Amino acid sequence: MLLIAVIAAIVAHAQTTPPQKVFLGDSLVGKDSFDAYCAACHGSNARGDGPVARALKGTPADLTMLATRNRGVFPRERVSAALTGAGRTVAAHGTTEMPIWGPLFRAFESDARVRVRIDNLVNYLETVQVRPSQPTESGAALFRTYCASCHGTDARGAGPMTTQLRRLPPSLTSFAVRNGGVFPGERVHRIIDGRDIASHGTMEMPVWGDAFRRTREGLSEEAAAARIDAIVRYLESIQERATF
Repeated sequence: MLLIAVIAAIVAHAQTTPPQKVFLGDSLVGKDSFDAYCAACHGSNARGDGPVARALKGTPADLTMLATRNRGVFPRERVSAALTGAGRTVAAHGTTEMPIWGPLFRAFESDARVRVRIDNLVNYLETVQVRPSQPTESGAALFRTYCASCHGTDARGAGPMTTQLRRLPPSLTSFAVRNGGVFPGERVHRIIDGRDIASHGTMEMPVWGDAFRRTREGLSEEAAAARIDAIVRYLESIQERATF
């Protein structure tokens, strides 16, 4: 019954479009595909408030927050995989063999046309992503505020607090050299947020506490993650290069 209600809503939604337009399903434009096949559940603004949403067991995802939930980077490949059924199955979308839009995306079009439709739909979703309202803070300034007391202003491990530490902080400029010339961005992110380095404290309260883990002075979790990303980018920019 739920599947019938969803398909009926999709058809009804398409039929309420302005008369000067052809059926949106005939168009390969990303916005048209979204309105025809996705808006019934996710809403015309992609925020999860479509006309069918109240009839569903779970609230449809707010698709404008995909980048925010992925540290500011739109997860293009993951979104594409979810639409094609090649990635992790989205339970509300049905099985890989027959997602809710199965006949709409698969049965009535060539594979080449479906690929174009999905690519354009992914492109459209990227354009509706919510962007942080707060300006990105300087990674260098954040480093000086929260890290330089131990690691030094040059990130080489000679900060003023080192005389009080049992172990000398490492030089943060040689991550890439120690990793075969590749900067280990994800591992550095984990180090900063307190997951990997005991001397930084626990995940609940690393040395700098609220600055990167909890809300502080109105900071959201997304803003705290953006701070970490800024420092990671700064550290990547000051890496030493191997000499031969």
